[in-house]
Amino acid sequence: MKAIKRIQSRTVVLATKDIDTDQIIPARFLTTTSREGLGKNLFHDLRYNKDGSDKPDFPLNAATAKGCEILVAGRNVGCGSSREHAPWALLDYGFRAVISTAIADIFRNNSLKNGLVPVVVDDDLHQYLLSKPGIEIDIDIVASTLTLPDGRVVEFPIDVFARHCLIEGIDQLGYLRNHADTIQSFEEARSWTP
Repeated sequence: MKAIKRIQSRTVVLATKDIDTDQIIPARFLTTTSREGLGKNLFHDLRYNKDGSDKPDFPLNAATAKGCEILVAGRNVGCGSSREHAPWALLDYGFRAVISTAIADIFRNNSLKNGLVPVVVDDDLHQYLLSKPGIEIDIDIVASTLTLPDGRVVEFPIDVFARHCLIEGIDQLGYLRNHADTIQSFEEARSWTP
């Protein structure tokens, strides 16, 4: 996982409510344990026609969506099954953050563990973001803030441990490995022979 301290990008808006993990990456694409290649099937059934052609009215298919790293989604994103492939698909596509008023707990935890930043905002800010697709936002992971084009700075909640791991570019196992000497010393100091 790469270290993440700041994300500066334009937004793409998918205002749909209750975006479940099967909409993010349909179950038929979960036959892989690799993260690579999942992005091409992100929102597959919403994004493509039955013949595989792009649906012209789907937000990710708009020319203005290319290169956007921040997805502003409708309320309750990531609900449904606990598949880790959902954040993998978003990351493989190129997203680095998802903003909504409600993000499902398991999806939020899977996202944080994989380097996708879930940002929960209040209803007023959410409505502002939904109404202004393509605006440039600055997400500061260290300060837990996002800065809007008008200069407004808004704090967002993020777990302290998860924020540390994002900033350092490590997962939970990496965190433990960084403390291997301390763990070893602790075990040796408390070992006993029966």
